[in-house]
Amino acid sequence: MPAVIETLSRELNQKEEYVQNVVTLLDEGNTVPFIARYRKEMHGMMDDQTIRRLADRLQYLRNLEARKEEVKTAIEGQGKLTEELALSIDAAATLAAVEDLYRPYKQKRRTRATVARERGLEPLAELLFAQEPNCPDPLMAAAEYVDPEKGVNSAEEALQGANDIVAELLSDDPAVRGGMREFWLARGEIFSSAAKNEDSVYRNYYRFSSSVAKVAGHQVLALDRGEREGFLKVSIEADRESALSLIWRRALKRQCASTPFVKAAAEDGYDRLIAPSVEREVRSLLTEKACEGAIGQFALNLRPLLMQPPVKGFVTMGLDPGYRMGCKVAVVDGTGKVLATDVVYPTYGERQKKECIEKLKGHIKKYGVKHIAIGNGTASRETEAMTVELLHELGKDSGVSYIIVNEAGASVYSASPLAAKEFPEFDVNLRSAVSIARRLQDPLAELVKIDPKSIGVGQYQHDMPEKRLSETLDGVVEDCVNAVGVDVNTASAPLLARVSGLNAGVAANVVKYREENGAFTSRKQLLKVPKLGAKAFEQCAGFLRVPESRDVLDNTGVHPESYKAAEKLLEICGYTKSDVAAGSLGHLMERLHGYGEERAAAACGVGLPTLFDVAKELKSPGRDPRDELPAPVLRTDVLEIKDLKPGMELRGTVRNVIDFGAFVDIGVHQDGLVHISEISDRFIRHPSEVLSVGDVVTVWVKEVDEKKGRISLTMKK
Repeated sequence: MPAVIETLSRELNQKEEYVQNVVTLLDEGNTVPFIARYRKEMHGMMDDQTIRRLADRLQYLRNLEARKEEVKTAIEGQGKLTEELALSIDAAATLAAVEDLYRPYKQKRRTRATVARERGLEPLAELLFAQEPNCPDPLMAAAEYVDPEKGVNSAEEALQGANDIVAELLSDDPAVRGGMREFWLARGEIFSSAAKNEDSVYRNYYRFSSSVAKVAGHQVLALDRGEREGFLKVSIEADRESALSLIWRRALKRQCASTPFVKAAAEDGYDRLIAPSVEREVRSLLTEKACEGAIGQFALNLRPLLMQPPVKGFVTMGLDPGYRMGCKVAVVDGTGKVLATDVVYPTYGERQKKECIEKLKGHIKKYGVKHIAIGNGTASRETEAMTVELLHELGKDSGVSYIIVNEAGASVYSASPLAAKEFPEFDVNLRSAVSIARRLQDPLAELVKIDPKSIGVGQYQHDMPEKRLSETLDGVVEDCVNAVGVDVNTASAPLLARVSGLNAGVAANVVKYREENGAFTSRKQLLKVPKLGAKAFEQCAGFLRVPESRDVLDNTGVHPESYKAAEKLLEICGYTKSDVAAGSLGHLMERLHGYGEERAAAACGVGLPTLFDVAKELKSPGRDPRDELPAPVLRTDVLEIKDLKPGMELRGTVRNVIDFGAFVDIGVHQDGLVHISEISDRFIRHPSEVLSVGDVVTVWVKEVDEKKGRISLTMKK
């Protein structure tokens, strides 16, 4: 364990003491959000993402240590574990290195070398591979091993058997394996060609090549999928002569009679055993790296999407566009409660469109609709055009605006048991309209109901390792929910289930308790919820808000364990809880500074990080960090692709960030692409260095292909 702590400390550039504390806290069952938020003094203010990286790496290193012990035990069971080998295994830094060391001792299926050993040819192989100065001529030495009863009918056959043994010895040599892997990764070339004579989305890869070291992750995933679907043939090659020279350097000890034999055996081993195996390994490593990169980018995109500023407190109309089934309509009040539903048919003809506009005008006037959220799926363009016509009829003074909402996952949610339980009286299609409206009002609260993989802000998500992708994205959702905080009296069970320390069962119990006993009036009351014990309360209490509580601290991010510290801080600075409720702590930080932060921390019995967090929460009870972000772009008019001209300046919202650029919604049905080369005047390795999902940016039209529906944008004026 000390070695693991030391490794983590070095890799994360954190003090060993802090790393050890985090490991201990994780082992005690504390959640990442709780550790990140309420144990800052113990870990030196690491953020939630750093702690998750630590937890992931900790798991890998523990698996590595366990595998080392398994391998040593297996080799010892064969009576072949030497002190030198044990030390090499202990020093291995990766699972691949451990497997390389174990390879010669691993039980193999029957090979040509196995057959040769059964025929008694191992001594011949050892004699020739030893390359002693007095080594005999290989063919003459092989003549002594001719034995028809064992299936060795000639000296040539004996020599071939010895060749098979030496080839396998070199293939199993950890140094050769490791060297070849590094060589192929550094100097290999990946190629692809068309597997069938037909056009496809993989046409760019019909004559493709790249160095293994420089191939992009999205290219690897495209090649993998194209190969699986039968459109591509993919291979990796490395310079054979250079590779052989590396093996000869390891295999050849001196010039002697058996040198040509050893060189030939090395060539055979490389061509037959090493190269095919290393090619598979490198393909696997490239895929693994590409998947990790894609999952990381997915997580990077998901975080700002979930943290989009809510448009709270307004009556909102959700439109789920469609052709055959019509456009589904849902009107919800400022809290998300459904007021009305409808189905209209704006794409059926001019008469039906007019009827649709009249119906929607009726709903808008009756319920006081302020915002219209339009799903970006099928028939979105026509629905948007109809909406603009509707707004023109209402007039500019109506104050009604619209926004295109990413509807990815809405259909998945609407057909789920959760949606059926939430809206048993509504048709599946109408539920998606409700979801679209609520996504504008509070994106986080609505999106937590959907499997993160279905939200659609990644690349090749269906090709990712299912478990790893789910773990990563669930971690992002958990971090976002807890960063915002949750109103325990209005939150849905799916939202509560994402709170630190709670699971689906306990979250359901919280909702049930609330329904049976009325709104919670204090955080302490949570302890009365079945199966919500002391440990769960410790983990969740600071993230749950109780606006109805008499104690204003229950509506802040101050943890109950720090209430006394908060009260002492108020006393030191000359304030009361009434001042907190009234939002009258404008000079809190000045008074704290005048008193002395360290002196105040000592008086309150907490560390400086906790003191500053408490002060921040006291200044803004019920604070939502999303309100500090730029508001979404609401529109009252629409552009068509034919209206776009090169050089036109537009404001847009980043919808997706991928390896080669970013897609931006500029108010046209088709999102425009800002290629990575057009994002910044300075060199960037990845678009995420500059852009995040949800960013509001200024772009200029670079090129428009109306026929193909492609829009090229630039962020360079």
